[in-house]
Amino acid sequence: MACVEPEEYVEAVLAVVERIPSGRAMSYGAIADYLSEASGRSSARLVGSIMAKHGGSAPWHRVVAANGRVVPGHEGEALARLVGEATPMKGDRVDLSRAAWWPDQSS
Repeated sequence: MACVEPEEYVEAVLAVVERIPSGRAMSYGAIADYLSEASGRSSARLVGSIMAKHGGSAPWHRVVAANGRVVPGHEGEALARLVGEATPMKGDRVDLSRAAWWPDQSS
């Protein structure tokens, strides 16, 4: 298990988020799980902190809680962006059974 420097982990998280296609989403935990083998870290909370501090220029609205809930405090903007991208929804949550994306997928 490799360990990376904190700055490298921030860059890795943001690189994954940048790859999430329009109309798709990943949970904080899925991002942490995807990066865990290479980074030695697996914390959805850490991914959330990174997104809060550094994710402003990334498609942050495509990162949601495991239950599909959008970013607290930015619900209106996140929902508008997700609906605009035709992301599958269940009410005010992303339908991760249809919208979930993994970096090894082609779309």
